[in-house]
Amino acid sequence: MAAPCSIALTDPDLSVAEQFDQAGRLAELLEDFQPRPSQVQLAERIAECLKDGRDLVAEAATGTGKTLAYLLPALANGGKLIISTGTLNLQDQLFQRDLPLALKVTGLERSTALLKGRANYLCPQRLDQTVATQDELNAQLVDELQQVQRWSKQTVHGEIREVEGIAQRSRIWPMVTSTVDNCLGSECPRINDCHVLHARRRAQDADVVVVNHHLLFADLSLKQTGFGEVLPGADAVIIDEAHQIPDVATRFFSRSVSAWQLSELARDSLAACATASGALRLLQEPIDQLKSRLSLTVSHAHTLPERGDWRRLEPIMGKLQDLLDALVDLRNALEPLQSQSREMASCHDRAAALTQTLQDLLGGESRGVRWFACKRGRLTLNLTPLDIAEPFRQLRDELPSTWIMTSATLAVNGQFQHFTERLGLDSPATEIVASPFDYARQSRLWLPKDLPEPSATDHTEQLLKTILPLLNASRGRAFLLFTSHRALQRAATWLRAHSDFQLLVQEEAPRDALLAEFRARPGSLLLGAASFWEGVDVRGDALSVVVIDKLPFAAPDDPVLSATISAVRERGGNPFSELQIPSAVLALKQGAGRLIRHSNDTGILVLGDPRLTTKGYGRMFLNSLPPMPRVDSSQDCIQFLNERVR
Repeated sequence: MAAPCSIALTDPDLSVAEQFDQAGRLAELLEDFQPRPSQVQLAERIAECLKDGRDLVAEAATGTGKTLAYLLPALANGGKLIISTGTLNLQDQLFQRDLPLALKVTGLERSTALLKGRANYLCPQRLDQTVATQDELNAQLVDELQQVQRWSKQTVHGEIREVEGIAQRSRIWPMVTSTVDNCLGSECPRINDCHVLHARRRAQDADVVVVNHHLLFADLSLKQTGFGEVLPGADAVIIDEAHQIPDVATRFFSRSVSAWQLSELARDSLAACATASGALRLLQEPIDQLKSRLSLTVSHAHTLPERGDWRRLEPIMGKLQDLLDALVDLRNALEPLQSQSREMASCHDRAAALTQTLQDLLGGESRGVRWFACKRGRLTLNLTPLDIAEPFRQLRDELPSTWIMTSATLAVNGQFQHFTERLGLDSPATEIVASPFDYARQSRLWLPKDLPEPSATDHTEQLLKTILPLLNASRGRAFLLFTSHRALQRAATWLRAHSDFQLLVQEEAPRDALLAEFRARPGSLLLGAASFWEGVDVRGDALSVVVIDKLPFAAPDDPVLSATISAVRERGGNPFSELQIPSAVLALKQGAGRLIRHSNDTGILVLGDPRLTTKGYGRMFLNSLPPMPRVDSSQDCIQFLNERVR
């Protein structure tokens, strides 16, 4: 534990520890406040690093209260503060609830701003453009467009989440929001009405800005152009849910060309003809050619798997080359027209950028992994770097602030090497803060015996047979988390045939709807894959059992993972111990963390993978989990539930 730090908050004589004391201001404002030594430990360490200007990587277990542990010392530190978190929901919660509370506790006056990516804000120019071409839309999209129009006349901040009744995945949203590619920037005729511009100006003027990881990297990597950057000049950057950063960074250092981008380019080029005299005559043929070849390429790609390495594209490589030729023709046709309007110039720039990326992908000369995704007919070609440490260092050099990175899952077997090496972090301070939860009292861990190996065809069914008595005793109230959608569907089929539980199955309804139903309907079983392993918080008796079917090793068919494994092996390393095990340990910690979310929670964690006890590396997984007492049978679990769960 770090030595106590005397950085003052409201009162110059008040230490960090005293701020979290039972007699402090925080206790006055929070009705159920309980002093937690772990929270003080984290706050003191953060205060110390902010004072010294040293980066910190801190694992703070569930229940620490890490949000207030970083907010209070960071606000007291002064200067401009950027706080980044993992999702829009967490961003809203931080801005609307936690930050106002922290400001009340400290008594400090700090201006604040909430900033999201441009896809979250209505673009009046894009709205006007879509209204002008609405004859091309189907009836449902026209109805949604009219709803957006009505809302646009009364909204203040232009956040599309304000609109009720239109699904987040509706095709209308990309038509009325902007991207880096299609934003007209300072030359936009609706610049004075731009919600993105207004939000960024508020952020530039604020002392504290709350963003999310995607926006953070969009700004850092200068992909978010048009209005200048918000982040340079920040004195400190707090990264919450920091375990997501390596993957987010990898996505932002990648390049891609998607069927959607090309379709939008064709659509916007046609719309831009209204702003340039004689343009339609010059552009109609290359636009139609691009659309035709794109449609042909996508139709031939329908037999592709959801993702794969570049070799799987061989059957459609000729179609991709034809598509590139059509894109080059459109770029060339746009070139003499770009001086006629900002819309036309934007289309030319987009066509040029997409042409370059597609040439690099098809030419195979750029460094990185070439791979594709083809989910629900949406084809995307990607170029992803194997090593993000160096580009991340370069970005950090552009923003010489103190970075505080914290999450409940950063350490593997008590070490941070896997995380820090991926990001190229040089000797940051580190801290591991244990959970205040009493796991010996609140939980049990069951590793069922005699289960088949995870590769066995009947592993899922045998696991369910073994745990069914426990599920009956708990009256449902369980999460069943799977490492694959195939296993999830097999489980749903088996449970429907062998039990009467209400099943809430991922992809049969939106995630938030499934969670709301689970909380409202005791006795349910929720079956989820990757997206339910983190960011899900169900407290109290509604959740008493969490079952994880297998150790969450990444899928071997992942093309980026496969290439990374090869690169580690070529340099003489051991990819299994250096890469695959650490990643799986962190994923397992996330899934296991769904069980105990509050000091009053109780429950059973069931891990259905025999490798935890039959393989030497199993000990590393078990050592990284919370200290849950082991039990040997379903009867032991049932006895615990009967004693603990009301």
